[in-house]
Amino acid sequence: MYTAPPDRYATLPYRRTGRSGLKLPALSLGLWHNFGPDRPVETQRAILRRAFDLGVTHFDLANNYGPPPGAAESALGEALTADFAPYRDELVISTKAGYLMWPGPYGEWGSRKYLLSSLDQSLKRMGLEYVDIFYSHRPDPDTPLEETMGALHSAVQQGKALYVGVSNYSAEQTREAARILADLGTPLLIHQPRYSMLDRRPESEGLLDALDELNVGSIAYSPLEQGLLTGRYLNGIPEDSRAASDSPFLNSDAVTEDLVGKLRELDALATSRGQSLAQMALAWVLRGGRVTSALVGASSPEQLADSVAAVGNLDFDADELARIDELVKA
Repeated sequence: MYTAPPDRYATLPYRRTGRSGLKLPALSLGLWHNFGPDRPVETQRAILRRAFDLGVTHFDLANNYGPPPGAAESALGEALTADFAPYRDELVISTKAGYLMWPGPYGEWGSRKYLLSSLDQSLKRMGLEYVDIFYSHRPDPDTPLEETMGALHSAVQQGKALYVGVSNYSAEQTREAARILADLGTPLLIHQPRYSMLDRRPESEGLLDALDELNVGSIAYSPLEQGLLTGRYLNGIPEDSRAASDSPFLNSDAVTEDLVGKLRELDALATSRGQSLAQMALAWVLRGGRVTSALVGASSPEQLADSVAAVGNLDFDADELARIDELVKA
């Protein structure tokens, strides 16, 4: 039986999420990849145990995470029963609904029918009575935002979620979602955008400004830009990498000679800071406190521990930030 170490809260800082009472660890574990039937169960459980050992109390999922869809939630459910039953109240577990889960017109997007049906399925897969955060995973162009936010509100009213969030919403959509939820009496807790040194859209499109104005938290996904910022591509495309497989999330065409050159210079800067490229990339997302938490994936306990070490240096001087901007924006 797994027993968590007594010093598990000594490693990571915890940040308040917007104006709420909920604090999240600076780094959270995303179960997007590496949790499904194609991965050894013991490795999956070892990653989750190591995460909790290091104070990573937030496990982030979605209904479609796997592969196949639903597999990550099922894997977490098994781990919760086997290892974390005594620690449920120390965990923040989040899930989302919005992408395709089953055939027909009710199997994706943002209708009340889909969102609440999906949440029921997610709870069953994980063996939980409630999740801590339930997200609308993407805006639905054909469903009134009032209906989508009303479904999130209902999840809280029904005791199936403690908080609600949105992901992949624009700044304007986020403002409107927050207004609707406030009128209903269920505050918008958090937004989950894609954000990294190489993807600045939350800055350039005003999303971070909107979240500051609304006092809403944020958790960045893909802070390592699908592995580009891990150091794996410093010498081109490894045969076993995501880019080599022409994944829909990262293909070989994206890994240009120009990009590899920039990655090498970023890596040299990271070395001067006493960090790996991945650690510096995570630290950059977390700099200044505007982002509540950064989501990391892990294929091994060791990789997770390496990511957590990023919190050892979250400060950047003006020259370092200018050099990063110079490289990335060139």
